Amino acid sequence: MSDSEVTDRVRSVMAEATADISDDANDGLDQADETSSQADADDQISSLQRELTAERDKHLRLAAEFDNFRRRNLKEKTEAESRGQSELVRMILDPLDDIARFAHVDPDVTEAKTVVEGVEMVEKKLDKALRSVGLEPVNPIDQPFDPALHEAVATETADSPDLDGTVSRVYQLGYTFKGQLLRPARVVVRQHHD
Repeated sequence: MSDSEVTDRVRSVMAEATADISDDANDGLDQADETSSQADADDQISSLQRELTAERDKHLRLAAEFDNFRRRNLKEKTEAESRGQSELVRMILDPLDDIARFAHVDPDVTEAKTVVEGVEMVEKKLDKALRSVGLEPVNPIDQPFDPALHEAVATETADSPDLDGTVSRVYQLGYTFKGQLLRPARVVVRQHHD
């Protein structure tokens, strides 16, 4: 029951009690009946005030429970984000270890070909780890230019009208993560001139 409903009931009971008292007085009832009616009205008012207090307490408890729920939800969200980030970092630790090993090789003893092969292996390992969590490269060679996924950094002449508006080169790969663009691909776009 809302505060206004309780207040309306208190007013109604008081009006009834006042009407009863004046009716009783007009009917010539004695003082004892008036006292009894007043006591009944006081009892009803006290009862309604207790109901109002109970409703207010209930409202305050609900507000406190909602606030606790909101805080708990925020804490759980923060913890879930942290766990997700930790998992991603854990997945790239092996490739980071491999990079560290190649960064500390003796250039006098190690051939350049060996270092290049090692870096390619690390790149594949890192690519595999990141793809497994939803990272996808945007490499649009020979595809139509899409401003939602690509950033044109230059243009060049297209040899035929069929190639107009297509990507000829990619300066920098773009990336999406679970369908959301993280970085657009930086590309050169072909334009056909008549």
